[in-house]
Amino acid sequence: MSNSTMAGELARRLTQSQAYWQSRAGRSLWDVQRACLGPVVESRPGRHCLEMSMARSLMSHSSIPHRIRWAPTPALADSPSTLVCPPERLALPDCSMDTVVIHHWLEQLPDAHFTLKEAARVTNDHGVLVLFGFNTLSSSALFKRGRREQTAFPFNGAWLGVNRLRDWLAFVDFEVARVDYCCFRARMSGACGERWEAFGRRHNLPLGQSYMIQAQRRKRGAPIERVKFKLPVKAPTTLGATRHGARFCESSDATSPITKDRQ
Repeated sequence: MSNSTMAGELARRLTQSQAYWQSRAGRSLWDVQRACLGPVVESRPGRHCLEMSMARSLMSHSSIPHRIRWAPTPALADSPSTLVCPPERLALPDCSMDTVVIHHWLEQLPDAHFTLKEAARVTNDHGVLVLFGFNTLSSSALFKRGRREQTAFPFNGAWLGVNRLRDWLAFVDFEVARVDYCCFRARMSGACGERWEAFGRRHNLPLGQSYMIQAQRRKRGAPIERVKFKLPVKAPTTLGATRHGARFCESSDATSPITKDRQ
């Protein structure tokens, strides 16, 4: 599929999803996801962040001054600083972002692992990569599996489990620092219940409609330098006997210094 065709398909999916995000259920989910993200980004230091979101921005709590939004086509760009490019080839330098947020896009992309690899590439060593997705252990996931053909958002996407994303992150040298679950409700079309939300968030039950994964680059240990040293080896003793003109044949191990590596 050409880049223009793929961009058009992603633009269609993004436009189609807005009906859900403007519904009662979608607004409720967005509210709790924003509340979940707030403590992660509101006091996090940095100068640049990237947000790839299926809905309106979740980064209003962030203190980072330069916030970049991504869009598949120029027509969907909501500001002059919007990044328009293929999601698997982000037009950003390596390690340039302090925070990267991917909000439900991995479920809509045919090659999601390439986009995750790009997101990891542009996240700096001390930055955080945040992933939002629909929980495969929720009641809505059972409904999704019961109906094979789903054309409306969010059921038209390929939902990714937390363990699968954990494996993908390990492949790009990232590790999961924390997983939070949010939006505890009985059905996808309903609002997130306040009482159940407080209970589910307090105990972080893995039954919420959505999850938020925080991932960071794996810390590399300091390189270990091998120290080489020599030990003197005494010549074999003759037990006091003297033999003038005799030649003693010794192994090469006895005459050469021993070299050991200490790690």
